[in-house]
Amino acid sequence: MTNPIVKPFWDEPTGSWQYVFHDPDTMKGAIVDPVLDFDPLAGATSTVNAQRLLDYVRETGIELVWILDTHPHADHFSAGSWLKAQTGAPTAIGEKVTDVQTLWQGIYNLPDDFPTDGRQWDRLFADGAEFMVGNVPVKVMFSPGHTLASITYIAGDAAFVHDTLMMPDSGTSRADFPGGSSKALYNSIRAILSLPAQTRVFVGHDYAPDREPQCAATVAEHRASNIHWKDAPSEAEYRAVRDARDMTLPLPKLMLAALQVNIRGGRLPEPEKNGRSYLKLPLNYFESR
Repeated sequence: MTNPIVKPFWDEPTGSWQYVFHDPDTMKGAIVDPVLDFDPLAGATSTVNAQRLLDYVRETGIELVWILDTHPHADHFSAGSWLKAQTGAPTAIGEKVTDVQTLWQGIYNLPDDFPTDGRQWDRLFADGAEFMVGNVPVKVMFSPGHTLASITYIAGDAAFVHDTLMMPDSGTSRADFPGGSSKALYNSIRAILSLPAQTRVFVGHDYAPDREPQCAATVAEHRASNIHWKDAPSEAEYRAVRDARDMTLPLPKLMLAALQVNIRGGRLPEPEKNGRSYLKLPLNYFESR
């Protein structure tokens, strides 16, 4: 088995990690969870982050064969659509994204003809799907809890676990978004931490304030020191900690903007007759935190 070279890219405003991984033998590679920049005060998007990834791909000589999202993100816009336009590489996400589209279609009161069949991506991966990036085998693991649609990409000895685990000193990710479930998240984390001990676990976010941002730890390190897992909690114990913590967390500042874009595969809403796109807010759907 060939293991990938993984290059992380940090986005400080959203606390997000983006990744490019590639096979060193064939130089085929993939991008995971790219960020489209958004200034909420100006309502302006830009491609600074996505261009950084694209520059690295081109300068390194990587042949991009996939643009992969782990789930429809609540904290940043996906740059998948823009990167596809620049490179021609296909986009993909987990097949349960259709459930997220249907859920948020209702929250945003989108028209009945809004597509909720996942056609905004080139490929919808089922649990257990397998594909190759050069000589690197990639397996898809359905890992819901943070969202209905979350998946993990296991590429050789690297697992891109999105918003299930944080770094060990921060624990695990929240499960209180619409469609989220601490029960499902417990089972997803248990499956991820059943991978081989040396597996490199690449997280989607890092918010730790008292150190430099970090993106990876091994399965063994999570088993030994993750603050929400090291004592081998039962499902009930884990859910009690997770649910209590989630009750104290404000909603992500970009969630209501980001989901409108991300259920469209990283595309802005259709322009109105003046040629401009608009975002809408479901007033009083969520309670103030």
